Amino acid sequence: MAGHSKFKNIQHRKGAQDKKRAKVFTKVLKDIIVAAKQGAPTPDSNSKLRHAIAAAKKINIPKDRIDNAIKQVTNPTGQDQYDEMRYEGFAQGGIAIIVEALTDNRNRTASAVRSTFSKYAGNLGETGSVSFMFDHIGIITYKADDVKADPDKIMQIAIESGAIDVVSEDDEHTFYTEIESFSDVLDNIVKELGDPEESYIGWRPKNLVSVEDEDKCRTLFKLVDTLEDLDDVQRVFGNYEVPDHIYQKLLS
Repeated sequence: MAGHSKFKNIQHRKGAQDKKRAKVFTKVLKDIIVAAKQGAPTPDSNSKLRHAIAAAKKINIPKDRIDNAIKQVTNPTGQDQYDEMRYEGFAQGGIAIIVEALTDNRNRTASAVRSTFSKYAGNLGETGSVSFMFDHIGIITYKADDVKADPDKIMQIAIESGAIDVVSEDDEHTFYTEIESFSDVLDNIVKELGDPEESYIGWRPKNLVSVEDEDKCRTLFKLVDTLEDLDDVQRVFGNYEVPDHIYQKLLS
């Protein structure tokens, strides 16, 4: 278990992304589709789907849109068929980037991702070219303001729930799990803390690379921002960290 890490700024656009309501709706609904495809299409027997639906309700996605997303799995006739895709590449300076997408047109998505890497001084690699630098794990996050527990209590909950790690920052708590135990750990944590802000299978870098040049940071952030804005992209992960003084300057 670890109590603190500099992992916090490798997904720096969470707040900005939350403001783009339509895009957030689309991405959360696609999370529901993925969850329904990976397990039973009923929330009672599929923990991942149950919590994906809870996340959708948390941002006030209408029930009919949630139901329609599940129907794309249970009754796919005439509906768009989505494939899960992973793209791996490098940003400027050898920073490793993983892009996860859900798409109904592989050629369109691959072209958009490839051109985005090229535009911002990066290059798209082969599958497996960077994923070995990451751990593929379950990720469960809570906003600190939504949790009535101090870091010691959070640590206790993590241990008792079966999480492999937890990181407490000023603004959020993040639990990490093995993929095989993700649903069980998530259920255990929800019993203690309620529904999380986010819960998904993702990628955590084994080691972080510090980017201390302001211009390179700006280009890196533009790459990540543009990738996350693509309609088919669900999440972007990287193995970088940015010094706080540069990070705050670029956000201002």
